[in-house]
Amino acid sequence: MFDRQKKGDRAVLVLPHSRGEGDAVRRGEEFAELVTSAGAEILASIPARVEAPNPRFYIGSGKADEVAEAVRALEADLVLVDHVLSPVQERNLEKHLKARVVDRAGLILDIFAQRARSHEGKLEVELAQLKHLATRLVRGWTHLDAQRGGAIGNRGPGETQLETDRRLLAERVKMLTKRLEKVQVQRDQQRRARLRNTVPRVALVGYTNAGKSTLFNALTAGAVYAADQLFATLDPTVRKIDGLSCGPAVIADTVGFIRELPHDLVAAFRATLAEARDADLLIHVSDAADEERELLARVVNSVLEEIGAGDVPQLSVMNKVDLVETEPRVDRGDDGKPRQVWLSAATGAGLDGLRVALGELLGGERIRAGLELPLSAGRLHARLKAAGAIAAEQVDELGWHLDIDAPRSVLAPLVGDDAHSGSLRELIGQDQADH
Repeated sequence: MFDRQKKGDRAVLVLPHSRGEGDAVRRGEEFAELVTSAGAEILASIPARVEAPNPRFYIGSGKADEVAEAVRALEADLVLVDHVLSPVQERNLEKHLKARVVDRAGLILDIFAQRARSHEGKLEVELAQLKHLATRLVRGWTHLDAQRGGAIGNRGPGETQLETDRRLLAERVKMLTKRLEKVQVQRDQQRRARLRNTVPRVALVGYTNAGKSTLFNALTAGAVYAADQLFATLDPTVRKIDGLSCGPAVIADTVGFIRELPHDLVAAFRATLAEARDADLLIHVSDAADEERELLARVVNSVLEEIGAGDVPQLSVMNKVDLVETEPRVDRGDDGKPRQVWLSAATGAGLDGLRVALGELLGGERIRAGLELPLSAGRLHARLKAAGAIAAEQVDELGWHLDIDAPRSVLAPLVGDDAHSGSLRELIGQDQADH
């Protein structure tokens, strides 16, 4: 969606902040890292205090004049604003600054477009970009005023080039949505196959650049691209983990989260985010060397709530302990269960502690027992089968004889108010008493 010159873009950064915003410095540094990840050359950074957004420019008119002067003096061809702008504000700034203006959402979409590797990832990024672009077609370009004359099948006074572009864009969005729905069906089939195999599912989540992909490679001996940059991993990757006390499990590496992640992007990346939503356990990876790790953890949890994964159990992992001279360890809660693991994915220190913690948490939350259901409980049987909770079954004139093997989090929602749910409710309660 963005045509880039090989030399990169020469950019001036605009960093809006409010008076009471305590993390303005960190936010500015993160935005600069985003810009660098996108391949732009930073010429200057201009802070802009914004207490009440200007409807015309978002920043004040005086600050807009200051940015315009910097653009002229430095011969910049791009202005990047660390905030989500309305289409009108973006257009007004472009006219005033006489340079291309990209807001925070557009920049993140640009990075995602560069990093997507799989067919699915590219489709998801393009769909998010088109939705973002749909409200930003008016740029003051003269070709948008051109009229298209009437013709057979297109009678009347014709339509402007702008209307043509909008119609073509809507058709492209519709086509991409259909393609992604087909890919989603394939993903769902793969996910159901994993459920049928009753293998526990783990997903790595965390703020971008916390070291998720490095940890993923260390646990699985995989070959996922890992680098010290934002959004190094976009496409979901799932691999098997062996050597856990609970038996084998599968682990998924997901896209890193960041504050103010564009909603169109959250909606488009259903496949990646579904791995977190459908997991039995989330490994929430944080950078132990980051002084604001608690703030960033809240950002991650906020995004998890947004995608419907807020209730999935979490194990906190403090990565990069080699940078803070902290010994690897496993912290436990009042119930004795692992709560937080301190390790270094880069050196491998503390990985054994993480494996022990995963074995305890995944094994303790899994129910393996027999269940007898009468033939009249067909609806409950179907729900158990759809959830992948049945490891083996036999049926005779008395009903179904099932071997249940599934996480408690999968079975609990299946307990209903009907008479047949009593045996399942008793099974869950008995298993909990045994533990």
